Amino acid sequence: MDAGLSFSAADLAQTRFAVSPMWEVVTSYRIVAHRPDSAPHGRWAAQVRPRLVRAGLDRGWLAALVPPQGYLADFLNPTPAGPFPTLAAELDALRRARADDVRDDLDALERDGSREPRLRLLREDPGAVLPRIADEIETYWELALAPYWARIQKVLEADVFHRARQVAEHGSARVLSELHETVRWDDGTLRLVRRHCALTRDQAGSGLLLIPSVFAWPSVLTRSVHPDPPQLAYPARGFGSVWEPRTADAVDAVAAVLGRSRTLLLTELDTPASTTQLAGQCGMSAAGVSQHLIALRNAGLVTAHRSGRSVLYARTAVADQLLHP
Repeated sequence: MDAGLSFSAADLAQTRFAVSPMWEVVTSYRIVAHRPDSAPHGRWAAQVRPRLVRAGLDRGWLAALVPPQGYLADFLNPTPAGPFPTLAAELDALRRARADDVRDDLDALERDGSREPRLRLLREDPGAVLPRIADEIETYWELALAPYWARIQKVLEADVFHRARQVAEHGSARVLSELHETVRWDDGTLRLVRRHCALTRDQAGSGLLLIPSVFAWPSVLTRSVHPDPPQLAYPARGFGSVWEPRTADAVDAVAAVLGRSRTLLLTELDTPASTTQLAGQCGMSAAGVSQHLIALRNAGLVTAHRSGRSVLYARTAVADQLLHP
């Protein structure tokens, strides 16, 4: 199907970009739950999936609401209030979703083939269940995305800044034409080619909200709920570079400043790990690793994230920039 979203001058003026943590939640969950071996995210999914299984998130509310393909419940992706909303802000909006809107989304999931029994509870009492869904999403975030968020966010923000500059230099029409191979600007209309669902102006409000995503590839995804502006989530530029290893030259340069042991720990944190894991990987004592991690954390180079009984350490964006300038 070739669907079209018409634009007036006012719609173009209200077109904006935003980075949405919730879009990364739903698109990443679809990968780790249903396509864990898919490139380029296979390495990430292999690390994350065992954590989710241990926490029971492979059979929870996200499992019921995020099918392998097709429709995603619109209440999971509330309209971002600004360009860089926090997960907390988006979860607050999710908790306040209107009961009728939630039930409409469940109807759409059923029409798309979903028959998850637990969704009956959500239909019967959305106000009671939505906070439980938000709590589960917070757990998923801490296990699956928070340890990697610095590098994911870097790619998403770079996409927004690049495309904003392109709008200033070349205009909105050119930028809209370059979002994805299935997106085409044609004489005042944004067309989505070979899409199973339509995106038309009568389904949504004015303007357009463009959401770069690391996990959306290879598709574009849409949300169209009146009176909100339509949303289009598209693969961010450079999404495949998120999991690339760091170069030896950069590592040597950092080691000259931080020392070999702390630099080795930072390079091992390409994959978030616990103190015990790092000790085994680096041939160091757990006590020594702990001391180095405290220093690196105080310097803003690592962060700590609770995973069950363990604490996973991850590099920050500052550390990533040092190792991959």
